[in-house]
Amino acid sequence: MTYIKTSATLLLVLALGLAQAQDKPQQLPVTPLTAGMHLIQAEVAQTQEQRAIGLMHRPSMPTNAGMLFVFEEAGVQCFWMKNTLLPLSIAFVADDGSIVNIAEMQAMSEASHCSAKPVRYALEMNQGWFAKRGIKAGTKLRGKPWQ
Repeated sequence: MTYIKTSATLLLVLALGLAQAQDKPQQLPVTPLTAGMHLIQAEVAQTQEQRAIGLMHRPSMPTNAGMLFVFEEAGVQCFWMKNTLLPLSIAFVADDGSIVNIAEMQAMSEASHCSAKPVRYALEMNQGWFAKRGIKAGTKLRGKPWQ
């Protein structure tokens, strides 16, 4: 019985530690991208776990920073903002780097925002970033994924 209590306590401690670790923003490798003359420093989320965490738990983000989500294959990609403290704009991007559509997402919302057609990439930026720069559907992004 002592072994079970000890194991249960250990599991509880490990679970609490993991939950606290998940409440911290992840730090991922950064790649430079451009949208016309605008430079973007994009963290790259490539794994399922990295994509699931995304920009959750961040109280702020620099103006020209964002997160590029890379999927293994093209599909209709949908995002929500649960546990995301920042309002964001998301651009769904085709294999050639052209923006398919852009959606505005509210912080802490479970509303779903999807690509208008199958894509392999999505780029999240601070809300309004694309609009303030006149970047819209059809604009081409440049950088490592599209070289």
